[in-house]
Amino acid sequence: MLARVLSSAIIGIDAYIVEVEVDISHGLPSFATVGLAEGAVRESKERVKAAIKNSGYHFPSDRITVNLAPANIKKEGSAFDLPIAVGILAATGLVRRFSYSDYLFLGELSLDGLIRPVKGVLPIAIEAEKLGLKGIFLPAENASEAGVVAGIDIFPVNTLSQVVDVIMGNANIAPLKGNKDELFLPPDSTLDFKDVRGQENAKRAMEISAGGGHNLIMIGPPGSGKTMLAKRLSTILPALSFSESLETSKIYSVIGLMPKGYGLITQRPFRSPHHTISDAGLIGGGQNPKPGEVSIAHNGVLFLDELPEFKKNVLEVLRQPMEDGYVTISRANASITYPSDFMLVAAMNPCPCGFLGSPKRECSCSSLQVQRYRSKISGPLMDRIDIHIEVPSVPYKDLSDTRDGASSSDILERVMRAREIQRMRFQGSNNYTNAGMNTRQIKHFCKIEAESSQLLENAMDRFGLSARAHARILKIARTIADLEESQDIRVPHVAEAIQYRTLDRKTYI
Repeated sequence: MLARVLSSAIIGIDAYIVEVEVDISHGLPSFATVGLAEGAVRESKERVKAAIKNSGYHFPSDRITVNLAPANIKKEGSAFDLPIAVGILAATGLVRRFSYSDYLFLGELSLDGLIRPVKGVLPIAIEAEKLGLKGIFLPAENASEAGVVAGIDIFPVNTLSQVVDVIMGNANIAPLKGNKDELFLPPDSTLDFKDVRGQENAKRAMEISAGGGHNLIMIGPPGSGKTMLAKRLSTILPALSFSESLETSKIYSVIGLMPKGYGLITQRPFRSPHHTISDAGLIGGGQNPKPGEVSIAHNGVLFLDELPEFKKNVLEVLRQPMEDGYVTISRANASITYPSDFMLVAAMNPCPCGFLGSPKRECSCSSLQVQRYRSKISGPLMDRIDIHIEVPSVPYKDLSDTRDGASSSDILERVMRAREIQRMRFQGSNNYTNAGMNTRQIKHFCKIEAESSQLLENAMDRFGLSARAHARILKIARTIADLEESQDIRVPHVAEAIQYRTLDRKTYI
């Protein structure tokens, strides 16, 4: 007898429907899974067999063939356990009176019939709603993810026998109706810019970075507060819009990082990978491509501490996603694109020991060591970082000051006003921030007066700035003007923007 059950799988961060066909025919006992099944899918036969028996049902001693269609796409993961088990029970005649074409089944089976959580539930639920399906049977632990999608019934189940009882009408499970407010992850209130002592110039640079979505690098000795500042950047960024939250949540769902009990990522991601990370770990990849750190940081902040300690080839692969906002991973059998629209925040010491140019401590590095240290960061990569800021050691007077500085909420208020100006400015385009302006937009929105133009020309000649650096300065000046709610870019705005090209003005690299 033949049975068909619907399930789903993931390509990139999008889902597609998989039809699980189960055929049981007379012959020697066997269990074959076809349809380009990977290791975890092929092993499902042992889990399914034990789960059916330990749930109190008869497992047929006949020839069982399971086909996962479409058969030309590789299937991986353990989410097909439940649909295969339901298909076998349907093919044996145990559960037949059910509209299998209207529902999806997802879940990994344990040997005793319990249903374990799986990855990628959110994009699967979105695809099911798009196709007009009625509902999804899935592990109870994944219910909050799928509950974000309002147009489809979610049936959270814990055991195989519970699924069978619902199908046969012996049990009644009320479909989950997701409350988006309850599924939001509450913001982290432990980080605030008022905790940072001194470093007013660095705070100002952080505000400009957040106001226009600009990449930023901090240069300073150990213990000057670079990491502390970077961790607080996300507290002055605007909240994710629903579409941004949904896109970021899909990535987290696919790789299994969704916080337990929550259905949406509502905070801007903050990712800080260790400098030993590989290029595949940063960009994404592998035999079956997975998102890397640049995609996990999508719509948020990617913080690279000790930037020169990263391998040079790892840093160089950042250039394309920083420019385009997405990364494409090509393999022999597929090409997958992941979104990677992130703000890069980097930190580095001026030399290996960290005290080059310090008035208080002597640098112990040789000129060759300093040259090797700096040479890991290429000019083209540095050109793509808008703001360069020095973060000097904090004097004792500032450290002992008990007065609070500007809080994150105060800075966020100014950032939000600047972002609203940009939203109105770029209405109707795919860009939302000054940092993302293309050449035509820069020409139209970053017009400067003659005095500002002369100042910028002198800076270009003196510091040998590239054409890309010229565009970055105009973008930063536009953001500074927006923070002051000024329609025109004036001389002080351009002058301040030039000051944020430290690595062009000094011989750090």
